[in-house]
Amino acid sequence: MIELSGITKRFPGVKSLDNVSFSAARGEVHALVGENGAGKSTLIKTIAGAYEPDEGAIVFDGNPVKWAGPGEAKAAGIHVIYQELILFPELSVADNIYIGQEPLNRFGFVDRRALEKGARAILTRLGHSLDPFAKLKSLTVADQQMVEIAKALVSDAKLLVLDEPTAVISGREAELLFATVRRLRDHGVCVVYISHRLEEIFALADRVTVLKDGKLVGTRDVGKISRDDLVAMMVGRPLADIYPPKRLAPSDTPVLSVCGLKAAPRLKDVSFDLRPGEILGLAGLVGSGRSETAHAIFGSLQRDAGDVILDGKLLPPGRPDQAIARGLGLLTEDRKGEGLLMNLEMSANVSAPTLQLFRKGPFVDRAAERSVAREEIARFSIAVPGPAADVKPLSGGNQQKILFARWARACRRVVILDEPTRGVDIGAKVEIYRIIHDLAASGVAILVISSELPEVLGLAGRILVMKEGRIAGELAGEQADEESIMRLATLDAAPEAA
Repeated sequence: MIELSGITKRFPGVKSLDNVSFSAARGEVHALVGENGAGKSTLIKTIAGAYEPDEGAIVFDGNPVKWAGPGEAKAAGIHVIYQELILFPELSVADNIYIGQEPLNRFGFVDRRALEKGARAILTRLGHSLDPFAKLKSLTVADQQMVEIAKALVSDAKLLVLDEPTAVISGREAELLFATVRRLRDHGVCVVYISHRLEEIFALADRVTVLKDGKLVGTRDVGKISRDDLVAMMVGRPLADIYPPKRLAPSDTPVLSVCGLKAAPRLKDVSFDLRPGEILGLAGLVGSGRSETAHAIFGSLQRDAGDVILDGKLLPPGRPDQAIARGLGLLTEDRKGEGLLMNLEMSANVSAPTLQLFRKGPFVDRAAERSVAREEIARFSIAVPGPAADVKPLSGGNQQKILFARWARACRRVVILDEPTRGVDIGAKVEIYRIIHDLAASGVAILVISSELPEVLGLAGRILVMKEGRIAGELAGEQADEESIMRLATLDAAPEAA
């Protein structure tokens, strides 16, 4: 369906693509992977007509092409769905599906009946039964994603590009997306699938192409490559070198004790101890109460019962300020919505929990704040122009490292990490794993919550598994493997207390 030969694309001071060749067939799901900066986005924008290559040739559907712009590529049958969906929340599902391509009646007005009928037919083809007249803003993110895919079918898409489609969905929603992608593949649509989540690549793709530093590393059949080999292609080192050596807790005395924690509607009974210098994993299915546990401990979720004891003293409920003052921090799973202050500079993001330390009378001492930020840039190897830089344009990995810098400076006793590597590439993950290991080595107790089982297994010396608001079991050493975690996560829940 698409064949690119010897594509080179230069920007001032950088060669984003260097003699890259890539092809994807009808009825194929072809994964495109690589670290941030590998050239994936440039390649996709070249396919979609947003960029004109400096060198090389493109053949689409058997014909040599030189796109005049994205509109021409879209008209030919190429549709790209980016992480940030391009939809209109105040319009209906049907209006969004047909935006710019509305069926008209003989008087030149939008034919609402034809619009509804067409929208229903497309949604049925995708295996979904959304109400065509529902306002888009009333839908879940997963359903909005289906609307974006439906838009592609109106355009009779021959090639569909999905850019990190599961970045904001998981669990059942992701499975529905995968089923839709397979259905499109079976109807002959060519799908180019970009994801940092390797388990998705092996579950969905037929072939995978790896880019690194703007160059083609290689293309492999998914059925003929192992996870270890794919990771080695992406980062240039074997999987065994990705996770630091596991640490055993140096002390038997807990720094944090959680006793009978309850918070409606998810948390029913959670108890555990966390020791200084320990990395403790918290696993479980989506909806098991992992994130709620983190927020209830931190105080950003009001608890109904139970105690949180930090350094031998009770931590008052609903008081994140007290948690921070006593050395406990929470890196949330929603980096942009709950973590970063997107309209403030890098230095302000680092100092946010301890702003009182930078007061100069009624003002903030910006010079002191930026001096500290410079130290953190060096300490965590943050790729940012300087402490006054905007955080918005940074990669996910660098944004995440800013949050690590914030909590490592503010909280010296316990740090809770909820999905610490969500939405970051494999190279950034390796750096983040090193940071986690170094924090634990300095005596900080770490609670790691992750949906990626290899991550929990690779980092944690001890793993707690949650099921329906309770701790279903604990695994350590040779007991801990993916099968054991899933067995505990899917066991029947313990009966409710009388």
